Amino acid sequence: MHRSVGAIIRKGNQILMLDRKKFPFGWACPAGHIDEGESPEQAITREIKEETGLDIKNFRPLIHEFVEWNECSKGERGHDWYVFEADDFEGELKMNEAEEKNLAWKTTDEIRGAELEEVWQYWFKKLKII
Repeated sequence: MHRSVGAIIRKGNQILMLDRKKFPFGWACPAGHIDEGESPEQAITREIKEETGLDIKNFRPLIHEFVEWNECSKGERGHDWYVFEADDFEGELKMNEAEEKNLAWKTTDEIRGAELEEVWQYWFKKLKII
């Protein structure tokens, strides 16, 4: 079973989103797999740094849920997800060109109109963001 983390990073009324170059395609929040021996908290800190260049200073858990239908680039179906929220960060925003086509702060209206990665559409609806 794959374990994954993701973070909704807020700045005012905007959420940091990235447009993925690799499957699963679409706009998503920073996310990735938890490496062996890593805690979800260590993984989300690492993933955010790798995908955005930002260092999160403070974050809180929102959801821990197994999503049976969620498929990843490794062909695995079913992921044990940990979703966090953060609004305290530092550093310079920097796109990871190997993984992303775009990186942008988006309002909820912009997120509603975007082609979202399927699992992030699920999280945003579950959390009543869209």
